[in-house]
Amino acid sequence: MDHMFFRINECNSMPNDINLVDFVVDGEKLGKVTPKVAERLCNTSPTIFQKADSNSPLTLGKSAGNTIESRTKAVASVMEELRDSGYITGWRDEMYPVANNFDKVTSPVFLIERAAASLLGVMEYGVHINGLIISEDDKEVKMWMARRSKTKSKFPSMLDHIVAGGQPAGLSLLDNVIKECEEEAGIPEELTKRGIKPAGVISYENYGGRLKDEGEGVMNRVVLFCFDLMLPKDFVPSANDGEVESFFTWSLEEVAQSMHPEYDDPIKPNCYPVIIDFMLREGHISPDSPKYLEIYYLVYRADYTDNSSGYKGDRSNCPPGRG
Repeated sequence: MDHMFFRINECNSMPNDINLVDFVVDGEKLGKVTPKVAERLCNTSPTIFQKADSNSPLTLGKSAGNTIESRTKAVASVMEELRDSGYITGWRDEMYPVANNFDKVTSPVFLIERAAASLLGVMEYGVHINGLIISEDDKEVKMWMARRSKTKSKFPSMLDHIVAGGQPAGLSLLDNVIKECEEEAGIPEELTKRGIKPAGVISYENYGGRLKDEGEGVMNRVVLFCFDLMLPKDFVPSANDGEVESFFTWSLEEVAQSMHPEYDDPIKPNCYPVIIDFMLREGHISPDSPKYLEIYYLVYRADYTDNSSGYKGDRSNCPPGRG
């Protein structure tokens, strides 16, 4: 169980002494940045990003306008300048909705390039799919794993879920799952629809980035919608979009072994909370196990929104079965 603590804490790593500035637009708290990141944004474009004084939140200036379109264009101009200077890396050309909770992503405050979302510390949403089969010989559950392409900007060549992706603007969760399954693993739409099952939500928050020691790190604040996809035992995924090099299956015991801190070929860090969630839900971890409740608490940490009336780390607000 200690290995599970290690893998969960890889995603949830917030320094105790970090000082953060709220990013607020129209009275809505949308993100968190360090003071130095706020300073850089304001210096890059003083008319678009503004901060009145040391105690004030970061916000958008009047020149950004008050529509989704104008704010998206204004923020993009700053982020593109930072990209061109090499400050922002891993550009995706994929737009994320910015809102203070998931119910508002269909009418966001603005859209932001995926690679820049963590710079503003806004909530990011994604889907992760546990690809499952039941082995014919011993009826054991096995999980499909993917080997990421070595050309990926993040976590190249690491192991990953069979399918996982960010939740872009303009798509429902299920439509995104269907799209990602077909693009990343060659899973036909009818196969996905037949075997997919929504399985809950996990979240994590960490401070990182190559400039974190200089006070200009980024805030990764992520909500992942978990899905279980039962696939036919004779189905073999295929890499279609260049993001994956190969696929193979692991037993749950092999997955658990990869959680050891010194395992030489681990799975991408944010997959582990989703996998541990699956093991908890399906009874593959006994409630009699040492530290079971501590693991449960860490996985279902309930940080789903920037709205103080929603889930925000208060366990009494967790949905039934998740608290």
